Amino acid sequence: MQGQLALFSLLLCGLVAAVAMGGEAPLAGKKAVFIIAPKNFRDEELQEPTALLREQGCTVTLACSSLEPAKGMLGAKVKPDILLKDLKVAEYDAVVFIGGSGSSVYFDDPTAHAIAKEAAAKEKILAAICIAPSTLARAGVLKGKRATAWASQEGDLTKYGARWSEEPAERDGKLITANGPKSARRFGEFLAKALAETPKP
Repeated sequence: MQGQLALFSLLLCGLVAAVAMGGEAPLAGKKAVFIIAPKNFRDEELQEPTALLREQGCTVTLACSSLEPAKGMLGAKVKPDILLKDLKVAEYDAVVFIGGSGSSVYFDDPTAHAIAKEAAAKEKILAAICIAPSTLARAGVLKGKRATAWASQEGDLTKYGARWSEEPAERDGKLITANGPKSARRFGEFLAKALAETPKP
């Protein structure tokens, strides 16, 4: 915990210094939407990447199938900004599916599948962590792509055409996946790098 606080302080100091010197935050103007389950999303998988992106100036929106406060597996509570059904993919640079045991609610959800398919078709950054890559796999957007996930999902990913990766976090073009909470920081770093490479409109 102390290490995380120290890292947060360093990043925050860096951002403040950049602004004080008249520099623009590296991800200013970029927008990412994080899709969470209404209950039992994985706390770190949401908190670490969103903190990192916000520190760099990215606007983060939380989407869920309910607007009631969502609860994480470790007790975190967050208020979603928009309903999943109202998510407009074209408005975001990145679409991110967060894991945790509750995220299985989206495995066969038509709305979640439509969002994943549209993000892939529009060449947005599309990402998922933990068991959430199974939603992407079942949506048909992982065919031929290198991807990783929580170990229990390997069969699901390969069944739908993904090329399984043993890496804790994997990037294949604009597709980013990671295998769980311990990789949340790396997942966020991959997202930040991909967003930084996305041309500004």
